[in-house]
Amino acid sequence: MFTGIIEELGYVASSNTKGQQRRITISSSRLVRELKQGDSISVSGVCLTAVDISKTSFTCDLAEETWLRTSFSRLKPNALVNLELPMRANGRFDGHVVQGHVDGVGTVMSFEQVRDGNDYVLQLNVPSELTRYIVAKGSLAIEGISLTVAAMDGTNVRVAIIPHTAEVTNLRSLKPGDPVNLEVDVIAKYVEKMIGVEKTKSQITVEKLVRAGF
Repeated sequence: MFTGIIEELGYVASSNTKGQQRRITISSSRLVRELKQGDSISVSGVCLTAVDISKTSFTCDLAEETWLRTSFSRLKPNALVNLELPMRANGRFDGHVVQGHVDGVGTVMSFEQVRDGNDYVLQLNVPSELTRYIVAKGSLAIEGISLTVAAMDGTNVRVAIIPHTAEVTNLRSLKPGDPVNLEVDVIAKYVEKMIGVEKTKSQITVEKLVRAGF
């Protein structure tokens, strides 16, 4: 489990494809020191497994599913990526619950500094099937960053970004049209499922009563 609080800004050293096998190597100066082979690490919101580790980089295998369902298809050498190690059991809980399981890919509409201010505004277009999980003032992981939705209109989502977040993440490198990884709040998905189960139980009960002649 992750928290969406980015610990290091790494960059893509290489991305290689051999048949259906893809490998990505990420340069890291700090978190790589804590990695062991087989450890999990969040790379721009995607939970990956480090399979090869050197003093300055780590390499991960990318399944076809990961390649197709994430923003990784846009990653070129030197592209910036957000890195976070899993939360320790005795760690402080910041951000929100982030699993590293991408729910969909959004598209950057704009990332601009507020006029006469230091903050920024990130505007995204998100897949319509995710909008039911996104609410104003709710949590949304974008490229692995725990962010708060400022407003939404249909599939358009607006997020306020403080200068610190812009400085220590890859947001400042994004351009209009770029894809970004999205993970909605998992609690919203569980609530939806539980409500669906209760509705199903109620429907079954009503059908039984009708058949019984009540």
